[in-house]
Amino acid sequence: MNLHDLRLEVMATIGKSMDDLLDKFLKPVDTNWQPADLLPDSRNPEFIAEVKEIQEIAKEMDYDLLTVLIGDTITEEALPTYESWLMDVDGVNQQYNNGQPNGWSKWVRAWTAEENRHGDLLNKYLYLCGRVDMREMEVTTQHLISDGFDIGTGKDPYKNFVYTSFQELATNVSHRRVATLVKQTGNTLLAKINGIIAADEARHAGAYATFVKRIFELDPSQMMTAFDDMMRRKIVMPAHFMRQSGEKVGELWSHFSDAAQRTKVYTAQDYIDILLSLIKDWNIEHISDLNEAGEKARDYLMALPHRLQRVTDRMKEPEKDYEFKWIGPNVALR
Repeated sequence: MNLHDLRLEVMATIGKSMDDLLDKFLKPVDTNWQPADLLPDSRNPEFIAEVKEIQEIAKEMDYDLLTVLIGDTITEEALPTYESWLMDVDGVNQQYNNGQPNGWSKWVRAWTAEENRHGDLLNKYLYLCGRVDMREMEVTTQHLISDGFDIGTGKDPYKNFVYTSFQELATNVSHRRVATLVKQTGNTLLAKINGIIAADEARHAGAYATFVKRIFELDPSQMMTAFDDMMRRKIVMPAHFMRQSGEKVGELWSHFSDAAQRTKVYTAQDYIDILLSLIKDWNIEHISDLNEAGEKARDYLMALPHRLQRVTDRMKEPEKDYEFKWIGPNVALR
């Protein structure tokens, strides 16, 4: 059996138990939270007063932190790109068979439906807070969806699930850190919003990590080399093609990353910590029945965190040198 056919067989095997995984890692729609649960109700006579309170508190938000929140929102709103990408992965068949969807397409659609609430909620908060040039933000979002992304996985499910496992953990870190930082300034509403989104991301990370664990049980060597390949390429964030009006594709990403590093919302150290958590969770050190390529891949992965740590320890904090059109002039640069 060639490698492609083996991957399809592994995917089909895991897909048979998808209903159990859906029940474990996703919540029922009718009882799950919705954006309206967390924001002022426009039908309420107190709506205007509640919005004014949001705006007063938002005035105190740090420029870099607001930048990161906007970038995170744009990342969440580029969801059509992520769904279409996952639907094209080998083994994910979105066509119905005898009236029943493929198990993997059920997962992708249900995961997308949960993720869709994140961008909706954050977008509405930013609109209400009065600090954001919504048109500039919307231009960036449209560009990002139009430009797509290239995360180096192709249609390979093994590589895609390494990526999604890592990325869901990264978004959990980012939203959780924003929640912590804004809570310190008294913004309890935004802290709650980011906290509840972070909890979703943690559940989703658990699902994708479980997919990888099952693949390791069925095809350990190829799963190990896929993990190795993704880490050699480096995990790029889904919004790495981000740009503002008048800019080239990807021109904005480094400035956004610098803001995240300065605020300590998502840092190079977090990248290492996530890698370490996946190595531990997937029990990489003790995976058995590996072929020679799998053993070499394991050796690389086990040594990688230490190598990255040496580089990270020498990094300097990036300086503020950029104004984001989403917000307007940064008074800290004046």
